[in-house]
Amino acid sequence: MEFLHTLYYQYPGMFHLYIGILGLLVGSFLNVVVYRLPVMMENEYRRDFLEYFTPDSPELKKEQPKFNLMTPRSRCPNCGHLITWWENIPVFSWLILRGKCHGCHQPISFRYPAVETLTCVLTVIVSYRFGSVEQILPAVALTWALIALAFIDYDKMLLPDSITLSFLWLGLIVNYFGIFRELHDAVIGAALGYGVLWSVNALFSLIARKNGMGNGDFKLTALFGAWFGYQCLPAIIIISSLLGLVIGGTLLLVRKEKSHPFPFGPYITIAGFIFMLFGDAINDGYIHFVLGGA
Repeated sequence: MEFLHTLYYQYPGMFHLYIGILGLLVGSFLNVVVYRLPVMMENEYRRDFLEYFTPDSPELKKEQPKFNLMTPRSRCPNCGHLITWWENIPVFSWLILRGKCHGCHQPISFRYPAVETLTCVLTVIVSYRFGSVEQILPAVALTWALIALAFIDYDKMLLPDSITLSFLWLGLIVNYFGIFRELHDAVIGAALGYGVLWSVNALFSLIARKNGMGNGDFKLTALFGAWFGYQCLPAIIIISSLLGLVIGGTLLLVRKEKSHPFPFGPYITIAGFIFMLFGDAINDGYIHFVLGGA
């Protein structure tokens, strides 16, 4: 921490360069998280199911290959080529390889360097936005978590508790020291963030006879309440709803489907990130609009 304080206050340019490079490296790891964490969860659910319903299943007695965020080594899904260190440099390796596997020359998804670049850019933006290391570090960590949540939910319609609940508690701990909000605002924000969306969904379920949102959406909104207090909730709910209406509605039109479930988590994460950067200005503008209109 002492090193970061010195770097930030005496060599700010170096600090932002350092944190940008760190963002690139973390972006590469987030690609792993986005792919592997849902698989890990599916494996765990399957094992729990078998242990409960078929405890004598031969599958339970088999030794399963180790699979987590670190093991096994990354490899090409097409030919099984193990990714070497020089093929795993964020963004640059993809450019050097011209977007193709070194082993079989099949295309490598553009999303890998896109996630790495996005993580780098958003990390630097956050480092410029806040005025102290004590705010920058937790805000950057939250940004990384939001990127992982957005892409996992987009792919699997799943918001892992291991991320949402961990960062909900981290938000309360951060605000125990008053980093972003007073602790009582954060506690109320977490409770209301969950309760408001749960209530809206419960009412919708009574009317439509089906769920409109998942529990992960409630926890994600509670997460933002824990980080930025109850004051953030109106803006986040409104912005995410507008994004969902415009983007989700457009996708339904493109797919020519009248009704198709789509993940709401990415829109909540975008709205929450926007509030993290411009929350005070958004709330001040809203209050000015309401008072001016009155």
